[in-house]
Amino acid sequence: MKRLCFQFSLRPAIVATILVMAVTSAFAFSQGDLQAKLEYCKTCHGISGEGYRGSLPIPRLAGQQAEYLENQLQAFIERRRESKFMFAVANALSPTMLPALAAHFKDLNAKPLKGAPKDQVAAGKKLYEEGVPETSIQPCAMCHGPDAKGEGTAPRLAGQLHDYIAKTLLNWTKERCRDRVKAGSSLIMEPIANSLTQPQIGALAAYLNHLE
Repeated sequence: MKRLCFQFSLRPAIVATILVMAVTSAFAFSQGDLQAKLEYCKTCHGISGEGYRGSLPIPRLAGQQAEYLENQLQAFIERRRESKFMFAVANALSPTMLPALAAHFKDLNAKPLKGAPKDQVAAGKKLYEEGVPETSIQPCAMCHGPDAKGEGTAPRLAGQLHDYIAKTLLNWTKERCRDRVKAGSSLIMEPIANSLTQPQIGALAAYLNHLE
């Protein structure tokens, strides 16, 4: 009788172990899996995550803050950020793949593609460092840092494609704040993006594009 009780007492532990192993294997990935995903990312975001100019500007990921990048991938999954293409891409990633991809791109240091008008850089620098006091727009450097490399959930802007920055700011509410309940930190940038004029956006984008 004692032997039987001992055998039955092991069963819950065995079942729990099997469940843990099954869940772990479902979310685990090999280096081969990671490399396959990275190769897929390169087709749009460039060999070193430098970004790409096609029919639409595709953003630079190199040097991007890992916490921000992981948050944005999750935002695509939850439709807090609108993109039909990236919704499908992000949904194909396992939960453990998100931080792995974010960490990989954070460590890249590709040269910026540049290409923005240089005659707007000075005005963009002033705007980035000083803001627009008459409209209560704070300096961008307050959140994104003096070198525009970001920190934590505040993204790196240095070296980003200028046309991508302009497109993003001009479409901020449409792309990132459609679901205001789930928009989170995107709501902080909304009044700033909506208060900037197109010339100001162009100048700011030009300055950031030439930063390394």
